[in-house]
Amino acid sequence: MACVRRELESGRVAVTVPQRHPPGAEAEVDFGRVSVWLDGVLTELAMFVMRLSHSGRAVHVCFPSEGQEAFLEGHQIAFERLGGAPGRVRYDNLKAAVVRVLAGRERVESDRFTALRSHYGFDAFFCAPGLAGAHEKGGVEGEVGRFRRRHLVPVPRVESLAELNALLAAADRADDQRHIASRLATVGQMAEAERPALRSLPAEAFDPTVPLRARVDRKARISVRGSRYSVPAAYAGRSVEVRLGAARLDVLAAGRVIAQHERSVRKGAEVLLLDHYLEVLLRKPGALPGASALAQARAAGRFTAAHERFWRRARRRLGDAQGTRALIEVLLWHRRLPFSAVHEALDALTRAGSADPALVAIEARRIADHRSQTQSPAQPQLERFERPPPSLAGYDGLLAGGTR
Repeated sequence: MACVRRELESGRVAVTVPQRHPPGAEAEVDFGRVSVWLDGVLTELAMFVMRLSHSGRAVHVCFPSEGQEAFLEGHQIAFERLGGAPGRVRYDNLKAAVVRVLAGRERVESDRFTALRSHYGFDAFFCAPGLAGAHEKGGVEGEVGRFRRRHLVPVPRVESLAELNALLAAADRADDQRHIASRLATVGQMAEAERPALRSLPAEAFDPTVPLRARVDRKARISVRGSRYSVPAAYAGRSVEVRLGAARLDVLAAGRVIAQHERSVRKGAEVLLLDHYLEVLLRKPGALPGASALAQARAAGRFTAAHERFWRRARRRLGDAQGTRALIEVLLWHRRLPFSAVHEALDALTRAGSADPALVAIEARRIADHRSQTQSPAQPQLERFERPPPSLAGYDGLLAGGTR
């Protein structure tokens, strides 16, 4: 006993004091690193974790990075799943929340973090810097490792971040059935009993996106956090607003959304939409076969075998340039008509042997209007509208109506 006393007095033994956590009083937040096979590539992601200290219920969400947008969106998702916000949340000194560490527990918070706390009405407790503060949020520190061992071994294989987060949400629901230590009640039972003690969520949703400005380059791209994203070609050379979220981003001009993208999980990536380049390709049809945006559209399933068949048929009948323009006219119709309707119309034209883009629009409108059950079979109907190859005269009106 004397030996233990001497060690305590000399500071050689780190002693922690058991804590009691009333319902709804506190939660802990941290990020952990996880590896997954994402679209065939082994990828490291940031996993946001919030754990209620009383019940032990936790929410896990993966993001491309630990940026402020992920930090804010993680809170929004966690509070919605937990059914409310605790009175206080414990943090280490994450850059997304803390601008500067002052003496003791004092911190200079980031403006966006202060806005988040004000919106949901919770207080923040910041742990001591470095390893000395790790034990002050030991619940979430242990949760990261436990969850990773239980649910992420072997390494998951998913096609998208959305698919991965659906798996994590299912794992969270499964964890409601587990028991912590010697508790008789399950995590889920304790969490449901704790729910009434949480702060009610505001009626108005919190906007977790981070506002940025970007300049569109000559290839109709903006650069955001090390990756490039396309916008409609008409905005080349202009400055645009970006609303950056953890998993997606919106691009706005004059307050109007002009482009939306899923956020890339890999630095240096290009995310290009073929639709953003159609007006340019009408003038330069020879650029389409080698376009990076076309390769991405094929890989994503937005440029299908039906499009390929129409393009080959149009080039055989009209020549490479005019045939490609006919295809682009079809692609422009995707802006006004449902993708499935245009795609079904392309299949109908294959049966009819037509390369007329106007017939695609006619048939797609018929399908979209749900008249397919009362119409005569597609092939005879299409033959009635067969006409000579279109001239370029009609494209000016099409471009005027389709420009964003």
